[in-house]
Amino acid sequence: MKRPPNRFVAAALFSVLLIAGCASPARRIEHAAARFGYRPLNLEGNGFRLAAFFKPGATGAGNSLHLYLEGDGTPWLSRRTISDDPTPRDPVMLRLMALDEGPALYLGRPCYYGHSADLGCSPALWTHRRYGPEVVDSLAHALRSFLSKNRFERLVLFGHSGGGALAVLLAPRFPETSAVVTLAGNLDIEAWTAHHGYSSLAGSLNPAEINAKGVIEYHYLGETDRIVPPSVFEPIAKRRPQAQVFVLPNFDHHCCWQEVWKGILQKTADLGSNSASAHAQ
Repeated sequence: MKRPPNRFVAAALFSVLLIAGCASPARRIEHAAARFGYRPLNLEGNGFRLAAFFKPGATGAGNSLHLYLEGDGTPWLSRRTISDDPTPRDPVMLRLMALDEGPALYLGRPCYYGHSADLGCSPALWTHRRYGPEVVDSLAHALRSFLSKNRFERLVLFGHSGGGALAVLLAPRFPETSAVVTLAGNLDIEAWTAHHGYSSLAGSLNPAEINAKGVIEYHYLGETDRIVPPSVFEPIAKRRPQAQVFVLPNFDHHCCWQEVWKGILQKTADLGSNSASAHAQ
């Protein structure tokens, strides 16, 4: 019998973790994170409580922190019904972080991961204002607090889908940022809503209007992705300063990022090595 490809094995194992039992999406993610060996954290983010998971990384892995930002999760149950829990059901970045040997922080958004009923939370923060100033400020505050207690010289931001939008929005706020990597990233919310015929994300910041000077960007798109189609987003990505764009055959919005993740991590590691060499000369 032929051995199934790694991507199917990984997906099957992770699916077992997520569908086991009747736990909430937040609890299922906590259980999966525990299986991966992540350390759970509760970070304060400008008045919001943010769930997070930290992995210290292998010994000698370097002094660069990798920040993982998940997609938008489940803001809507249908076009007319808002979800009461936006927590992702298929957390792509949570499992990609398991392949990372360096120090890594998985940072949740305000009102996600069991916090939708917290003070200050409302459905607007995971629907129209999902990339609003209060969301970006909260993430930035929590990350800055984490960095102040943990000495990292470099920061690499990784984001999937809407997490890619937030990575772009966060990058200018952190001079430590050396690279931004997006997977199926929503790089222009106006183009995205127009393409799908959705109502505009009123109150959200548009990553298309934000650039972090001196920060390399790697944008990966799935050839068969219908949520963030390359035909719409490849031209947008190519217009960004210091951006490199890759369209991956047979990839869609969720599959099969684990197959290329080691190579992407190596690309950002090489970037740090080249920078260090330049400073040493």
